Amino acid sequence: MKRIPIFLMGCGGVGRQLLHHIVSCRDIHHNQRLRLSVVGVCDSKSMVVAPNVCSSEFDDDFLLQICELKSSGSSLEALSDLGQCQIYSSQDMASKAIDIAASYCRMATGLTFIDCSASSNTIPLLKKAVELDCCVVLANKQPLSSSLVDYDKLISHPRRIRHESTVGAGLPVISSINRMLSSGDAIQRIIGSLSGTLGYVMSEVEGGKPFSDVVKLAKDLGYTEPDPRDDLSGLDVARKALILARLLGHHINLDSIKVESLYPIEMGPDVMTVEEFLAEGLPLLDRDVRHRIEKASSNGNVLRYVCLIEKSRYEVGIQELPKDSPLGRLRGSDNVLEIYSRCYSKQPLVIQGAGAGNDTTAAGVLADIVDMQDLFT
Repeated sequence: MKRIPIFLMGCGGVGRQLLHHIVSCRDIHHNQRLRLSVVGVCDSKSMVVAPNVCSSEFDDDFLLQICELKSSGSSLEALSDLGQCQIYSSQDMASKAIDIAASYCRMATGLTFIDCSASSNTIPLLKKAVELDCCVVLANKQPLSSSLVDYDKLISHPRRIRHESTVGAGLPVISSINRMLSSGDAIQRIIGSLSGTLGYVMSEVEGGKPFSDVVKLAKDLGYTEPDPRDDLSGLDVARKALILARLLGHHINLDSIKVESLYPIEMGPDVMTVEEFLAEGLPLLDRDVRHRIEKASSNGNVLRYVCLIEKSRYEVGIQELPKDSPLGRLRGSDNVLEIYSRCYSKQPLVIQGAGAGNDTTAAGVLADIVDMQDLFT
């Protein structure tokens, strides 16, 4: 039975769903002679670790208690009454996590750090984990879209890092690209809709609905962040595009990507509240969006908000695309990626499916963890 010790960073929706998946897949993994052992969990304020972290693990009931506790908005410190863990405050978390990793390193067992947070504060710890030959699995985009120095450090042992869920949640985007690259199938162009929110918005406005109404509906449906400008800025798509470009060998930073925001700077969060933006700002954008839709339609095209990676061209924004292309046929909140290469020069490799959601993203993280089992004994 192979044992993969796991240290989870981030107890938000994805992190909690991952713990649920680990518990619910026990029988499946047992049949594969695999045991995923959660030995530590932390959020931004505190950390809990198993009593004897190198020889014990949290049982499944305790993992579900963590999920229930965090779902209610409570702190991990409330678990101290159960007596099944050691608890550390934020100021001690990093050093203790490194001590645990070093202990596993001395035992030649290895520890797997799972980053399901959305913070850049995890980067120093992850770099130290890499130095200790730990494995790293990321859903958090921040580490791989940080500086090139950080990026190069994190991928210095490529067999020990997985990050499928940083781009397409559970979709096989990273693995497909890696297979193509390792086979010598050079990739010339990637174009894709990598935001379920913006994919939904751009496909809905085609039918004549005002842009402002569609964005408000997307917010009501839970597709957007609490402040829709977090989606409309395009920054999240730009981070995904940067991860893909770097995967292809382009040594660029985030500021190398041309990003089109769907709202002007005078409607930014430092100028308007969310309520003011929704009530007063958004309707002012309707006319321009409608004009662009009509212009694209007269050319036989549709508008999609996409990332484009091609030679030295890196762009994120609205593009006119043929109606009968995979991206042109996109409806709803799916992600769609078209990959053009030597083998897929005329008809691209198309990857499509749900590219967001806690369940899908956590499933992608779990698949990445299991994919590394050959590194453990």
